[in-house]
Formats: sequence, structure tokens, C-alpha cells
Amino acid sequence: MSFATGDLGPLSYFLGLEATTTFGDLFISKLKYARDILTRAQLLNNKPIHTPLVVSQHLSADGPLFSDPTLYRSLIGTLQYLTITRPDISHVVNSVSQFLHSPTEDHFLDVKHILRYVKGTLHFGLTFHPSAAPSDLVAYSEIDWAVTSNYSIYLGGNLVSWSVKKQPIVSRSSCESEYRPLALTVAELL
Repeated sequence: MSFATGDLGPLSYFLGLEATTTFGDLFISKLKYARDILTRAQLLNNKPIHTPLVVSQHLSADGPLFSDPTLYRSLIGTLQYLTITRPDISHVVNSVSQFLHSPTEDHFLDVKHILRYVKGTLHFGLTFHPSAAPSDLVAYSEIDWAVTSNYSIYLGGNLVSWSVKKQPIVSRSSCESEYRPLALTVAELL
């Protein structure tokens, strides 16, 4: 079986991903997609902020329910798709997505906070550098003692894998908490 193919030129836009090459590097972002989210949420003209969410803040299910849960769910879904090129918001999007069943007004304010951060960082994305021999494998792990575990793995200086997960059990000690995600990371690589 054979298929006719053609050269479409250099990669610039594919499945919502914008690709730009400069000096041999490949930069992938979702600038247009992020602007579309901000336009839909009517936040394109709002003032940007410099942090996605307060790190020490733990979200609660208490408070008055948000009047439009469909809008909340829709915005969370679009933010989850944005995390493909924006691992910097993975943790906070994971946090607010835990309340999809009954979001409160405070949860919606947190989503607006994330969107204002996205506005200030529209040009963020992933950069891939060419490497003759990608010999360095570096893994980073961050653990919120009883709630989430996060990791990112770099091969030859390029981000190749990342994850933000809610921990399945509550750890009995900080040593146990910090050891488990790192062990999973190594197992996934083998």
C-alpha cells in the first residue's frame, strides 16, 4: 500500500500547537489558544498577575456554590489542554479540577486568578534544544506532604515528561512521602 505525500514546508501550526524554530531550537506554545481562553472568559483586558495561585492555600468545598458550573467545567477543560505546553500551571489546574462536581464562588475566583497568570505569561511554552548525545537525565520531584506529588524529567536539557498527581494515600512521614514519587519516576523510565 502506498500513499501520496507532499512537503508542506516547515512546521508552524499543528493541532493547536504553534511551533517556531530559532537557532536550531524548537519552541512550542499555545499563544492563540491561550488568548482564545482569555477572550471567552472575558479576561483579555484584565491586569495580569505573577503567580498562578497561592502555594500554601488549600482549597475547600465550603462556601456558596458558583452560579454557572458549566462555565467552570469548560474553563477547567481548556486549562487542562493548555497544560500540554504549560507545565507551570499543571499543579494549580489539578487543584481546581478536584471541585468539578460542585464548584464554589471561591473556586471560580481561583480559576480567574490562574487565567490572569496565563495572561501575564502568554509567551511561555516549551523549548527543545538539539543535542548530539543526550547523556544527562535529570529528574525533579516536589511533594506536598499529604496531597500531591509532582515530577519533571529532562533528557539532554529538554523536558520529556512531567506529572502532577494527587497522592493515593496519606503518608505517615515526610521521608515516605518524598521517596514514593521518586521511585515511581525511576520505574517509569525503566
